[in-house]
Amino acid sequence: MQDDLNWQVEQACRAAWPAAAEIVGDGWLFRQSGGRNRRSNSVNPLRGKRGAPEAVLDAAESFYASHGQTPLFRIPGIAAEVETALDRLGYQTEGGSIHLHAAIDELAELRDEQVAVSPTPSEDWLEARFRMGGYDDADRSIFRDMTGLIAGDKAFASCERYNEIAAVAYGVIRRGLLVVESVGTDGRFRQQGLGRRTVAGLIDWARRSGASAACLQVVADNTPARALYASLGFRRELYRYHYRRKAIAA
Repeated sequence: MQDDLNWQVEQACRAAWPAAAEIVGDGWLFRQSGGRNRRSNSVNPLRGKRGAPEAVLDAAESFYASHGQTPLFRIPGIAAEVETALDRLGYQTEGGSIHLHAAIDELAELRDEQVAVSPTPSEDWLEARFRMGGYDDADRSIFRDMTGLIAGDKAFASCERYNEIAAVAYGVIRRGLLVVESVGTDGRFRQQGLGRRTVAGLIDWARRSGASAACLQVVADNTPARALYASLGFRRELYRYHYRRKAIAA
């Protein structure tokens, strides 16, 4: 049962942040979008039988070289067999995130009329997300395209302060599981509970849409974010993941 849940979450989170190009090879998924986002530009293991690490390494290096990118592997704790081969080739470790999960009934029930929820991102929502994330022009274009690729039920939530968007997040429901994504609060308006209210708005939307559970990914050392999510009911840790990037010779 735990293994089933882990892979359900793994698949739902990928679907909530689709890559422009995805190629499956021998039990591995090669994702490529360009830009700086690691999730949509990395090799990911798929559930089930996977090819030998040495074979996927050769394929990954060829695939990303063809796109002018450095090979990058996303390593979830539920499928980490490639680590030894990556160590041998000097791939460097970076990042580190946690998957959190909760049944919908375990999450806070807060309905806030000041939180706007829409099935599509408005220009104001996008501009706020770009401002909060420090996106360059290339990443702005990639993010716009990515949100347009999301399949299924989705919602884009925001909370205003002084007539401008101060906090954003979006959610995607896949097979009854809400995935919370892209949570951000403008630095000028932090410590006011706006991020919590915005995520709560997505939870309320998901509950009314029939979702039975929710999950999200949070950077392991982001203490404020983890406290925010715990206050909403996200207290169960499923598994962690990190990245391994090929070192570039000086």
